[in-house]
Amino acid sequence: MEFQKVYFLGIGGIGMSALARYFLHEGKKVAGYDRTPSHLTDELSAEGAAIHFEDDVRLIPAEFLDPAATMVVYTPAVPQEHGEYRYFADHGFRIEKRSQMLGHLAEGKYVMAVAGTHGKTTTSTLVAWLNRALTGGGSAFLGGISKNFGGNLVLDGCGVQGMRPPAGKGCAAAGSRLPGGRLAVEADEFDRSFLRLYPDVAVVTSADADHLDIYGTHEAVKEAFAQFVRQIRPGGFLVIKQGVDIVVDNPQITVYRYSYDVPCDFYARNVQLLEGGHYRYDIVVPGGVVEGCTLGIPGWVNIENSVAAVASVWCAARAEGVALDADALRGALASFSGVKRRFEFYVNTPRQVYMDDYAHHPRELAATLTSVQKMFPGRRITALFQPHLYTRTRDLYEEFAESLSHADEVVLLPIYPAREEPIPGVTSELIARHVAVPCRIVDRDHLADEVPHRRQGGAGRYGRGDGYGRGGELRGGQYRRLLRGAGRKTRSEKLTCDEPLPPIRIAGPFVECRGRIYPLCGHHGAASACREDGLQGRDRGRRQFVDGLSGVGAHGARVDRAERDQDERHGS
Repeated sequence: MEFQKVYFLGIGGIGMSALARYFLHEGKKVAGYDRTPSHLTDELSAEGAAIHFEDDVRLIPAEFLDPAATMVVYTPAVPQEHGEYRYFADHGFRIEKRSQMLGHLAEGKYVMAVAGTHGKTTTSTLVAWLNRALTGGGSAFLGGISKNFGGNLVLDGCGVQGMRPPAGKGCAAAGSRLPGGRLAVEADEFDRSFLRLYPDVAVVTSADADHLDIYGTHEAVKEAFAQFVRQIRPGGFLVIKQGVDIVVDNPQITVYRYSYDVPCDFYARNVQLLEGGHYRYDIVVPGGVVEGCTLGIPGWVNIENSVAAVASVWCAARAEGVALDADALRGALASFSGVKRRFEFYVNTPRQVYMDDYAHHPRELAATLTSVQKMFPGRRITALFQPHLYTRTRDLYEEFAESLSHADEVVLLPIYPAREEPIPGVTSELIARHVAVPCRIVDRDHLADEVPHRRQGGAGRYGRGDGYGRGGELRGGQYRRLLRGAGRKTRSEKLTCDEPLPPIRIAGPFVECRGRIYPLCGHHGAASACREDGLQGRDRGRRQFVDGLSGVGAHGARVDRAERDQDERHGS
């Protein structure tokens, strides 16, 4: 790229931050605006980006005000009446959407794109992980924070987080025989962004009614996906979920179908539930079977995602003229750690489970709750859900209510608006009226007081509706606020647990560890601190935190040990 400086409008978004990180890695100067500080903007600032949080042209660094030297990249979430956007447009700057820039960066690569109204983040991240295992390299622009790579950008098989590989992992040279190497991308249908891509392998996980504020009708959504299929390069491959109803009229490609366990080109068989919600299964591929696969993350829905990812790399291997290495594939599936806020467990004990998932579409939500039910049969499930967008709530409130009714109890929060202005009459009450199980609406400021002190004494699970670009990760301060509850006084002694810990239980602002009660501590929150780092440091339980609970997630679930009929007898 001829520009030496890149300015981002909406730099804190998950997709935008990956691009910003890429240009920093390439030695470009990077600056940008975002509405809200977050851990992503903090990391980008530490890596060298100049970021501010007010729409004010005067805050743009002077060196980025030369149209001949500066490229401007924006996300569609930033309105065109935005003051800084108007300045750049009026002064002759080259301005491109994030999707346009991603399309430029994909040129010359073997593009493996994952599209769909849900399921694409986990699937595309797994494609990137399989590429590394099978070829030693590959690149990726991801729509979530990969736990394996330690970030949302992968270059030459290595995560780029603070310009360094994840701890304990080195970078390998790309081993793909394909021109330009493999590039895994999440193809986002919002604002028709994925139509900027021309993939060699395309996965379509779903084409449900979503983003109707953009498309207007479900038919328009399906037509956009049909156009995406038409853009697959000649000689390429389409891997589409069995039952997805879109027009496939690209005669220059090979079409494969995949499913969870329905026989087709790619599917799982001999599925066995293991301890902790994990599964062992075989993956059937054209002309063979990869036996004895175990995915590193739980949930039956992730079996389906893994089948799609395996199909994608199988197609790439066919393009290279090589066979899949079954042993390497099994190892990669088993070592896959998943994506933050995608079926992520914070507490998993015999008494209680606390998990987080970004599910923001009714079908995705139903799949998550069904997975939890299969993993914990007979357990009581409490779902905490914050609707994301007024328009999505308006268009799909009945479907959301039907999906949430898979739980035994539902707690709703007010709608997280993200980029939207309120719509009269559109509130969480629309969903609540149609939920078939006990349901209540709780303001986020009172959620911490109510949920941890429910009958079984534990916390539920919380997510954030606008992704990591709006501060979506659960941080220590958020845990402390979520679990603060009764306002008991905490202790401030210095604590150390320097050996592997048994399962822990979160209760109010304390952690039970080997029979002792400790206050919340550490910058990761008590659960992750005890599990990963040992319990160290001083209590910061009353420390003010930045993000609060604004935009608390799409979906959460709490699983209690008590039998459902017992709770019903108690009148809940």
